[in-house]
Amino acid sequence: MEIQPLNSSKAPEPVGLYPHARRVGNLLFLSGVGPRERGTKKIPGVELNESGEIVSYDIETQCRSVFQNVRYIVEDSGSSWDRIVDVTVFLTNMRADFATYNRIYAEYFADNQPCRTTVEISSLPTPIAIELKVIATIE
Repeated sequence: MEIQPLNSSKAPEPVGLYPHARRVGNLLFLSGVGPRERGTKKIPGVELNESGEIVSYDIETQCRSVFQNVRYIVEDSGSSWDRIVDVTVFLTNMRADFATYNRIYAEYFADNQPCRTTVEISSLPTPIAIELKVIATIE
């Protein structure tokens, strides 16, 4: 079985040594996807201080950016939003952010309802509040 690394020309560049996704058979496994924008270190909805620490953030803006980045990767890899079958969501503040994230998630996944796991973690590798790990099918 061929294992094929895939990268999107629209999604933000990975922050480490990994591809955006890997295809194995008819499955597409995405690496963790955050809200950053391609070609910049800008993180939508995040204000940082001079030390690079989060001063404030807008979880709705980050959620919408993350979902757009996931869409870029699945589509550039030959799959589609409606073929997403599993989503793992990492939030850094479940109590403050879950309700907003859950509302926006329901907008994006109204027609396609993949399996979902949401967990709170203490931090992510960059100053973001949300990251998605996604599995989709691919022809």
